[in-house]
Amino acid sequence: MHVLGVREAGANHDTLEAVVDRIVDRLSERGRVGVVRYDATIADGTHARESLTFDEDITTVGGDVTYDLGVDGDWTASGTGMSVGDALDSLATDCDYAVVVGVSALRYPSVVVGSASAADETDDKTIASVDGPGDLEFDALVTALESAEPHETLESLVTRIKRSPRADRAGAIATFTGRVRAKDSADDARTQYLEFEKYDGVADERMAALATDLEARDGIFDVELYHRTGVVEDGEDIVFVVVLAGHREEAFRTVEDGINRLKDEVPLFKKEVTVEDEFWVHERS
Repeated sequence: MHVLGVREAGANHDTLEAVVDRIVDRLSERGRVGVVRYDATIADGTHARESLTFDEDITTVGGDVTYDLGVDGDWTASGTGMSVGDALDSLATDCDYAVVVGVSALRYPSVVVGSASAADETDDKTIASVDGPGDLEFDALVTALESAEPHETLESLVTRIKRSPRADRAGAIATFTGRVRAKDSADDARTQYLEFEKYDGVADERMAALATDLEARDGIFDVELYHRTGVVEDGEDIVFVVVLAGHREEAFRTVEDGINRLKDEVPLFKKEVTVEDEFWVHERS
């Protein structure tokens, strides 16, 4: 699922909403769209709202689902117990796109609505600055959006692989999840986060080639590989391997080979940041 942020920089509410509606309308021509609205005024009582709920029957203009999120210090909506990240995780199983409205520090591409001079030109996540919906260059926006890393979860990959045209021949789905561990041993300095960079173009090509190679095995019907880049904090998931197979034996073997070959063949560079130090792992190795 591709995630696009929309935030205001000097624009009024009506202009922001007009831009959101235009984006959601156009994205809906390409696939299912979920909308996450983050309103910093809800939780402090400035903006009256009886309850904040998620309902799959709620439809925005051109969209399919809407979350309403208020602020309580952790982007969590009163009454839902959900963060923005939780909402995106939930949408990822059914949506092709998500539009997040009102979050200033999103790690995904964003559109800034307001005077172009009000936008932070040093923000490399900003892919467009517009004064109104008429300024949107939609083809360029989609190109930039779809070239960025998507939002995936283990659940979204499993859901996708279950929709494989060969799923009716499969009796097994095996998965691997790699995550950030805080320590290797009790005496180690605690790891705060890992930061991953990929060799642009080459990493994606190698990942796709690896998936194709694994899918060519007897009894393997589909393979999904996904590795996050950027900052991944202690306890968060980093990498997923999902295999759809006829039987468990080939499923388990292919998952193990998949993660081992991904680590060996895909050019990804890892920085480790602990409470005491930071270093690129390949340099220390």
